[in-house]
Amino acid sequence: MNALSFDPAAVTTDAGVTRAKTQPKTIAYWVTTGLLVFCMTGGIFELLGLKTTMDGIMRLGYPSYIIPALGLGKILAIAAILWPGLPRLKEWAYAGIFFNMMGAFVSHVAVKDPTWTIVVTLTIAGITLGSSALRPRSRKLG
Repeated sequence: MNALSFDPAAVTTDAGVTRAKTQPKTIAYWVTTGLLVFCMTGGIFELLGLKTTMDGIMRLGYPSYIIPALGLGKILAIAAILWPGLPRLKEWAYAGIFFNMMGAFVSHVAVKDPTWTIVVTLTIAGITLGSSALRPRSRKLG
C-alpha cells in the first residue's frame, strides 16, 4: 500500500502485512452458513439409511425409499453452498433446504409432535434464509 492509496477496509498488522478487515456481515454469513452445514450433515445418516433416522422420518408418514434421496439432496446442497462460484446452484440449494424444512414443519405439526421439533425446523429454515441473505456479492446471482 503506497502513501497515495488508502483502503479503509484494509488493516496493517504489526508485522507490516496489509490485509482486508473482516466485516461483521462476513462473520455473520460464515456463522449462519456453518450452522446450516452442521444441521444438514444429518443428510449423511439419511443417505446411509441409519435405522434411527429412517424410523423417525417414516413415523412422519414418508416412505422409506424417499429418505436416501432427501439425504443426497442435503449433502449436494452443502457442497453447492460451500463451493466457490456456482451462484445459480446456490440459489437452488438454499431453496431446497428451505422447502425441506417447511415440509418437515408441516409434517411435525400434522403428527402432533412436541413443540421443540417444530421450533427446530423453523429455526433451521430461518438460518437458511439468514445465510442466503448474508451471502457476499461473489456468491450471489447478478
